[in-house]
Amino acid sequence: MGTTMAQQVASAPSPGFRGPAGGNRPPPLRGYQRDIYGALDLGTNNCRLLIARPSDGGFTVLDAFSRIVRLGEGLSSSGKLSQDSMDRAVEALGVCADKLRRRHVTLSRSVATEACRRAANGRDFIARVKQETGIALDIISPREEARLAVLGCHKLLEPGDGPALIFDIGGGSTELVLLEQGDTAPRIRAWWSAPWGVVSLTESEGQEAIEGKDRVAAYGRMRERVLRSFAHFIEMLPDNPRNVRLLGTSGTVTTLASVHLALPAYDRRQVDGLHVPVGDMRRISTMIAEMDFEQRSGLPCIGSERADMVVAGCAILEAILDIWPADTLGIADRGIREGILRSLMARDGYQL
Repeated sequence: MGTTMAQQVASAPSPGFRGPAGGNRPPPLRGYQRDIYGALDLGTNNCRLLIARPSDGGFTVLDAFSRIVRLGEGLSSSGKLSQDSMDRAVEALGVCADKLRRRHVTLSRSVATEACRRAANGRDFIARVKQETGIALDIISPREEARLAVLGCHKLLEPGDGPALIFDIGGGSTELVLLEQGDTAPRIRAWWSAPWGVVSLTESEGQEAIEGKDRVAAYGRMRERVLRSFAHFIEMLPDNPRNVRLLGTSGTVTTLASVHLALPAYDRRQVDGLHVPVGDMRRISTMIAEMDFEQRSGLPCIGSERADMVVAGCAILEAILDIWPADTLGIADRGIREGILRSLMARDGYQL
């Protein structure tokens, strides 16, 4: 747990990178204008792609794609990925494959997370994706998922020498990473993967309870359920920490930050890197939990597409705020995809 982020990138096991069509990597064409990298993250709820080329001290995004596919819908009850959810994901991945080809990506990595880890037919789905789209998905461990998320967003942490907590609220799980300051980069001190994300927690409580007249009580039960799942991680946290920092990366925190700013439409430029008082985030979470579906749908940055899952995200966020006494919450509209890009570019010798 004491290695730096750069060391972790250098020592990580080879994930078997493939080009966009799943073939061998073409001979490298050196130079910022020639090397183009792709990062694809297929989660329980979303399919996201980022294509970029290295630039001084970082990278320039050339193309991006994001679609809610709900791959893990019904997984908690059936133990399998449904036909409809797989069809939605394959369709989105087909769009990603086209973008990877059209952008002439020279090196890419595509990962799948909790839904494919848990599903009995997860590997069959991976094989179908390879056959129909050419994309070779790598089912990564929760630890690797947490590492990539931290690598992608830790630069947005507030300055300071106190401990920091970075979290990623996904569709099927939530990753928590405790960091301490190193000489040149943060060091991972402890990490935890809780089995609750916005999809799994919503399905565990049931949509009827979340939307019913006792929805505030249902919200409280969800918070408690998540808090119990953090029990072992809480034991790893320092006693009476001072100068703590907190950073979240997920659709939940970016959505709530948009509500905080009262944005008429989502604007990444205003959200990524924002720091919001924790008290404001709690008030927004409580407000959303008290609303019915129609009221939540009426909020511009939530809409009908996110209205059914956002309550579970609020419950997970509040459970995290319960265990980490930060005054402000940093918001990151970046994470696993950016972590993949930085890892790939570092392997090719780029200084990021």
